[in-house]
Amino acid sequence: MKVILKKDIQNLGKAGEIKIIKDGYGRNYLIPKGFVEIATAGIIRSWELSAEKRKKRLEKENEVLMKLAEKISAITLSFSRPVSEDETIFGSVAKSDIVKSLKAADIEIHKDMVNLDTSIKALGNFEVEIVIKSGIAAKIKIVVTAHNK
Repeated sequence: MKVILKKDIQNLGKAGEIKIIKDGYGRNYLIPKGFVEIATAGIIRSWELSAEKRKKRLEKENEVLMKLAEKISAITLSFSRPVSEDETIFGSVAKSDIVKSLKAADIEIHKDMVNLDTSIKALGNFEVEIVIKSGIAAKIKIVVTAHNK
């Protein structure tokens, strides 16, 4: 099935690109979610005509997202976790903890935006990347300290 992407889709492409995908993936997931349109000659022509409008809209959107990235980069999150006598941490700092702390600071992100392979299971200072959009990312500082009993 030949489609035009309406939105950026991770591992597939950027908005406006024409891609060939499996019929079931398009019919059962992408089309119902509104992520793609079937690429007919008329739709391709209309996408080409509206390219300038989309470009201006994307520039404004990217400008807003860059400001959000700067705001996120300025934040340092602190987490306190209980530890044993030999400094072994009980528990960890996971993506969900980071998302909740950012939400408390009035920053709404999805947990898939947090680039953290495994949960943080040690005391110390860490940097975690938040990928806001392809090409726009911010590094957030995380401090994990021992919890006083």
